[in-house]
Amino acid sequence: MLRDEGGFEGLKLRLGRDSIADDHATIDAVRQSVGDDMNLMIDYNQALSMADALERCHRLDDLGLAWIEEPVLYDNYEGCARLANQLKTPLQIGENFYGPRELHKALQMRACDLVMPDFMRIGGVTGWMRAAAIAGAWGIPMSTHLYPEVGAHVMRVTETAHWLEWQNWADTILQEPYELRDGALVIPERPGLGLEWDEAAVKANAWD
Repeated sequence: MLRDEGGFEGLKLRLGRDSIADDHATIDAVRQSVGDDMNLMIDYNQALSMADALERCHRLDDLGLAWIEEPVLYDNYEGCARLANQLKTPLQIGENFYGPRELHKALQMRACDLVMPDFMRIGGVTGWMRAAAIAGAWGIPMSTHLYPEVGAHVMRVTETAHWLEWQNWADTILQEPYELRDGALVIPERPGLGLEWDEAAVKANAWD
């Protein structure tokens, strides 16, 4: 179980199956497995048309989800605003913001309830901090997308810090991967990000 592995309190599912019934069945099966007190988020990765998004999101709106993420194309802020206005479930977008100005535009258009920028696209740590200031001014909760070893640091100074998205993909090439304890990353007391590469592992996993 997730709690036994690391004390996780949330789980995100990739949805967008053939039918809304399939999506609903997936959520029900996971909910039955993890229990009612686990936060469930769903991510459509821009897979739905506007019409399909309206139908599916409304059908899922009473399931107590923590958020619905990117149901339509990432830059369809008008469509996102329509969904955010109609749904009880918070609408999450942001991994495809290319720079803080796009986050600002989305918030001006009331396109979401939550944001989760990606470090590579938002402009690294500098871009993140600029985006965090904007989200803070609007009072919008801000989560990370990928790169938890970086995110763990900047979330400590993000006014509206929400969820740290966790993947352990880098563990195989790190000398000392971050420790996961009680659902949180333990930040090492080392300079910078506190990362030391396992050069042999990096070489073994390198692509020409």
